[in-house]
Amino acid sequence: MSKMKKLLVGTAVAICALGSTSSVAADGKALYTAKMCQTCHGAEGKAPIMPLYPKLNGQNKEYLAAQMKDIKSGKRNNGMSAAMKAMVANVSDAEIDAIAEYLSKVE
Repeated sequence: MSKMKKLLVGTAVAICALGSTSSVAADGKALYTAKMCQTCHGAEGKAPIMPLYPKLNGQNKEYLAAQMKDIKSGKRNNGMSAAMKAMVANVSDAEIDAIAEYLSKVE
């Protein structure tokens, strides 16, 4: 196989891998479960396990995403954010956006 063909095949594989990551990130409902959000916030963000934890369903998408990103970066460090910091540490910004999109549409 020529160098050019190898380069093209490698590029195609990389593009496919990126595409599959973004399709996973697009499924906010599955991510909400996979990232264990329901453990504290309840099914569909409707029933937190403690009064201190917020209900997330129906909140504004941009607000939800901003709060999660601020907790992840350390910009927000008040209230129960210390408990959340570990939870969002391995959640990408694309995944945060997908989860926020999902929660904003739950009634």
